[in-house]
Amino acid sequence: MVKKSPLQIARGNYQPKLPVALKGNVKVQEGAATQSVADQEEIKQLFPNTYGLPLLHLVAGEAANYPAINVGVILSGGQAPGGHNVIAGLYDGLKKLNPASKLYGFLGGPSGLIEGNYTELTADVIDEYRNTGGFDIIGSGRTKLEETWQFDNGIEVCKKLGITAIVIIGGDDSNTNACVLAEYYLQKQCGIQVIGCPKTIDGDLKNGMIETSFGFDTACKVYSELIGNIQRDANSAKKYWHFIRLMGRSASHIALECALQSQPNICIISEEVEAKNMTLSDIVDQIVNVIVARAEAGLNFGTILIPEGLIEFIPAMKRLIRELNDLLANNEEFVALNTDDEKRQYVKGMLSPESRELYRSLPKGIARQLTMDRDPHGNVQVSQIETEKLLIEMVAKNLAMLKGEGKYKGKFAALNHFFGYEGRCAIPSNFDADYCYSIGITASHLIAAGKTGYMALVQNLTEPAVDWKAGGVPITMMMNMERRNGKMKPVIQKALVDLNGAPFKYLEAHRAEWADENTSYVYPGPIQYYGPTEVCDQPTRTLMLEKGRNI
Repeated sequence: MVKKSPLQIARGNYQPKLPVALKGNVKVQEGAATQSVADQEEIKQLFPNTYGLPLLHLVAGEAANYPAINVGVILSGGQAPGGHNVIAGLYDGLKKLNPASKLYGFLGGPSGLIEGNYTELTADVIDEYRNTGGFDIIGSGRTKLEETWQFDNGIEVCKKLGITAIVIIGGDDSNTNACVLAEYYLQKQCGIQVIGCPKTIDGDLKNGMIETSFGFDTACKVYSELIGNIQRDANSAKKYWHFIRLMGRSASHIALECALQSQPNICIISEEVEAKNMTLSDIVDQIVNVIVARAEAGLNFGTILIPEGLIEFIPAMKRLIRELNDLLANNEEFVALNTDDEKRQYVKGMLSPESRELYRSLPKGIARQLTMDRDPHGNVQVSQIETEKLLIEMVAKNLAMLKGEGKYKGKFAALNHFFGYEGRCAIPSNFDADYCYSIGITASHLIAAGKTGYMALVQNLTEPAVDWKAGGVPITMMMNMERRNGKMKPVIQKALVDLNGAPFKYLEAHRAEWADENTSYVYPGPIQYYGPTEVCDQPTRTLMLEKGRNI
């Protein structure tokens, strides 16, 4: 018998809140036609069947009879809190439309579709996973769908199971897969719809239509609790500087949101570093200045938030990484080398003079991390680069020099942290539990309406859940062309931190106050599931500021 905690049992009985439009009978209304955010001609040429589709809105409708339908669902990429609720919403939505409908889960991510590994998701299975974290109901994977044989294998598997629609739950790359698959299946006229759902704790899958990706709310609340706990300890012990690296490979949304929730002494924003053309030395000087100023007030402690992808946003480092990505993509000669020194010498011989000099100047450990195994999309695995340790080393060296010059009399002791996996599979917050369930229900209605090449959409998220708006956005609307593995490919455009946006402007206006001797720490505490709505149902500070709300 599986042992459950009291909270697990209680959350299993939680009924997610729904927008009013999804509570009864639903119909789909078509809105304006769309175009891609950039590279319109290239995207249109690559996706002739799914380009320019209209926006969709779900509104109250009349009762209707829907045929039974078999649907397959895929969890793709890294885990994010709420994924199980998307599947639960999809299941409940399909069963409400026709109790004879079936939902199949492809095991281990997109590879499950290709290889025919699946399980039928029944009520008994679904009920065990309602409002829980993780992706363990069917597992996930990072297989990229880009080869014709993969698409064709998927067709055969779907034919075997009578599946006429696939739902892909994932981030920007995974939903790019969904768009490619939808286009191919339309070209082949095989009768298989494809719907995407916006998932990533990184928060970089958002735009004018997608207000936030699911999992971001929960992950940031988990990290902010930990940061608050560390800040309480720092303010008690008064002897450590905590360098805290946070997940977010391609954007600093997590670092920014956690800063808004916890008010650390320093929060580095990668996009600001790039915009100001800052060097690694500039960043170190910025940190040192705050440490010295606090030491003069007798405060030899503090917290520093560092986005995971920082190193890629330092302009000189970005150029180096781009060269490395192109150089090492499918490079069998490099892979065949046996030692780190051999690989280092090989890389130095192939880089441009500027990048070679920078690469040579890096500590061997960081240089090695830059050339380790790539991710499935051919990019540097930034999560493996211990930027916080590099910064501690450089800050300590600068402070020692200042102490020798009589310009610093404080004590510097540093501790490093990386918060990543701690937030990916947490029990979803009420916001994510509600949001994800609504996304799943929305996907079921898009399928029933015969739509394909769309992402399920839920908006108006700073209002109570009853006032949320549901619909669908064509995935091609969010796409542009980017270099991947040395080639230009269509992908969903990542959303970076907007330096003119309200969330960053709030940080910018308060960072000096948070850095000074009047320590301004906030202690968010753990996620609350039961109690006043202002405690339990609040969206992220980022979302509230973007919608003109006070925090």
